[in-house]
Amino acid sequence: MAKTKTLSDAFYETLKDVYYAEKQSVRALTKSAKAAKAPELKQAFEAHRDESAGQVERLEQVFEILGKPARAKTCEAMQGIVTEMQEDLEEFGGTDAADAVLIGCAQAVEHYEIARYGTLKSWAGQLGLDEAVTLFDATLSEEKAADEKLSQVAESIANVQAGEGEIDEDDEDEEKQENSEAEAKLAKQDDGKKAPAKSKKAS
Repeated sequence: MAKTKTLSDAFYETLKDVYYAEKQSVRALTKSAKAAKAPELKQAFEAHRDESAGQVERLEQVFEILGKPARAKTCEAMQGIVTEMQEDLEEFGGTDAADAVLIGCAQAVEHYEIARYGTLKSWAGQLGLDEAVTLFDATLSEEKAADEKLSQVAESIANVQAGEGEIDEDDEDEEKQENSEAEAKLAKQDDGKKAPAKSKKAS
């Protein structure tokens, strides 16, 4: 008779899944940092890569709490996201949309991890693993902050790109005024040329 699966089993299997995903995230962030064009995006990727390395260590601490070896289980979801990121880099690399695409892929990773860490934190609480709850809570805070940072960078990049090639309204009004003044001056000169010369008084 097959052994009945428990929440503890689900927690352990999901922990292995997230352990694999987090290691993949570190690699993906390294590639993204190299590919990013905007300095602020490059810095955001590098900073979160370092955070993710620390998150891997926290997961290893949770394995220790369970008294089990740190083992990774292939995460199909993360593999799919990373594959999509690689395809997008090949398709959009070097274009104006490259950074926006990188941010989209990175946030897909963040949202997946936020969901998974939230689940692990909840299950750890139900299993009485208080130390693990604290570790997951720290990681969740970092993941949410990273996601927010990416949103801010995306908005900044979008605003810069939207402003490229556009004429500022004040500049446009000033240009119109200068053109009007120039036209008025030319018209006045033309009128002066057409005016009949005054006759000289007889001496």
